[in-house]
Amino acid sequence: MPRRMDTLDEPEAPMPRRRRSMRWRPLLRPLLWLWSWLRWIGLRILALMFVLVFLFSFINPPTTWTIIQGQREFPGRPAHEWVKLDQIAPNAVRAVVAAEDANFCNHWGFDMVEIRRVIASGSARGASTITQQTAKNVFLWQGRSWPRKVMETVYTPMIEALWSKRRIVEVYLNIAEFGRGVFGIKAASEYYFKTTPDKLTLRKAAALASILPAPRTRNPQTDSARTRSIISGAETIRADGRDSCLRLGR
Repeated sequence: MPRRMDTLDEPEAPMPRRRRSMRWRPLLRPLLWLWSWLRWIGLRILALMFVLVFLFSFINPPTTWTIIQGQREFPGRPAHEWVKLDQIAPNAVRAVVAAEDANFCNHWGFDMVEIRRVIASGSARGASTITQQTAKNVFLWQGRSWPRKVMETVYTPMIEALWSKRRIVEVYLNIAEFGRGVFGIKAASEYYFKTTPDKLTLRKAAALASILPAPRTRNPQTDSARTRSIISGAETIRADGRDSCLRLGR
């Protein structure tokens, strides 16, 4: 009589895939919860950023974190006062654009031509546009860090979408640092040249623009090589019509 195999010797049936996948569910739950929480937080942060950008499209920022810090560090400087773009000499606006972002009217917040040039040269800086600097100066903080750079990258297209080019330049000129504790072109005009922004000559405006990349280490020099270069750039911008988005007087 043939020997009957014991049922214990029978090979175990493979576990259905569905039951196997259930083993991972306890491990996935915390990850799914974390993802949902991060998404909830991220969407609300984006919404808040959007609201702030929208409000400042027609409301002047009363101050910034950088201005507060600078005025505490260097008391006694001229008070920060706001001036409209129409109260600034057109050549002064062109000088700042020539110094900081000559392609301002032709990009959407990021100058890809300049970015590629900087990458090819191996440099770590030099491609920041006026829009990016406005995002940093109004909404963020100084210093080089990845969190700040990521937030700046998010703010920049929002600003380009909600603000006009004239508004971007107006805000930038009013919150940029022109020296230790000197913020805005009105304070800079008074502090360095005892005048007002509407009376700035091209040479004096170019001297102010020349210190923007390093406002805490440079002084405006009306006859420096950089100032002369900025004057030439401003005249080229006017002649080529590359300031058309700003609708400045001649």
